[in-house]
Amino acid sequence: MQVLVPDDLGVKVLDESPVLEPIRYQPGAPWPTDGNDAEVVVVGYENAPAVGARLADLPALRLVQTLNAGYEQWLPWIPAGVSLSNGRGAHGGSSAEWVVAALLSIFRELRSFGDQQAAQVWEHRSTETLIGKRVVILGAGDLAVNLAARLAPFETEVTLIGRRPRAGVRALDDLTDLLPRTDVLVAMLPADASTYRLVNAEVLALLPDGAVVVNAGRGGAVHTDALLAELTSGRLRAALDVTDPEPLPTGHPLWSAPGLLLTPHVAGSTEGAWQRAWVVARDQIERYAGGGVPSNLVAGPGVPAQ
Repeated sequence: MQVLVPDDLGVKVLDESPVLEPIRYQPGAPWPTDGNDAEVVVVGYENAPAVGARLADLPALRLVQTLNAGYEQWLPWIPAGVSLSNGRGAHGGSSAEWVVAALLSIFRELRSFGDQQAAQVWEHRSTETLIGKRVVILGAGDLAVNLAARLAPFETEVTLIGRRPRAGVRALDDLTDLLPRTDVLVAMLPADASTYRLVNAEVLALLPDGAVVVNAGRGGAVHTDALLAELTSGRLRAALDVTDPEPLPTGHPLWSAPGLLLTPHVAGSTEGAWQRAWVVARDQIERYAGGGVPSNLVAGPGVPAQ
C-alpha cells in the first residue's frame, strides 16, 4: 500500500513494514507522480494549509495519519470520505515528564537554588514538596493518563476531568467543587471551541492561594490576561509550555511574569520522539492496510460513536 510521508525517517520506519510502500513528499511541492495512488498521507504538526489544500488532489486517499496527538489544524482540510488518525501514544510520556519536572522545580525551588549557586551563597532552607499535593488534570486522554501514572509514586491525589464521567474520570461539571482544594491545576486539552479559555478568571479565582497552574496542552485553554493578573498579584504560580499567543512575541508580559516557569513548547521534544511517533503511525497504518480500524481514529468514517 502506498503511503506518502514527509521525511526520511518516515521512509525508513515504514519501509520496515512488508505491506507498506513509503513515498517521500515535500510539504511545499506537488505530490510525487509515483504517489498518485496513495491511500494514506502522513502529516506533521506544521504545514497544514500547504499540505491540506492538496489532499483533495489524491483520488485514492482514505486515511490521513498525524505524527502528533494534536490534530485540530487538519480538520478543515480532510476531504469527505477520508478518515483522520492521530499520533496518540507517541508523546504522552515525555509531556508528562515535563509536567513532573516543572512541578519539582517549582516546589523544590530549584531556580532559586541555582541563583544561590551562581552567587556562591550556601543558605539552607526547607521547601515545599510534591508529596501529598492534590492535582486536577483537565483532560483524560493519553497525556493525562501518562501524567497520572508518573505522579502516583509521589503520593499525590490525582483527579482526571473529562468531557463525560466514566470510571476514574470526573465530569467537567465537578470542577467548581474540586478547585478550592486543588494544589495543582494541569491543562492537557486539545484546541477547540469547548476548551478555548476554559481556564478563565472565574476558574482561577476558585483556586487557593499558592496553587500552581500548568498548561502542557494548547495555549488557548488558559486565558492569558486572567493568568497574568493572578501571577502579578503573587497569588498563584504557573508553568507554561504553551502560550496564547504562540510563539510568544518579544516584549509580551509573560516573559517577565513573577512566579512563572516558561518553556517554548518543548514538553514532547525529547530524544527519540519522532522515532516513537513514526512507530505509532506505522502501527495505525498497518491496521488500516490489514482491513482493520486504526485505534487512533479521531474524525471521518470509522470513528466510534461517543
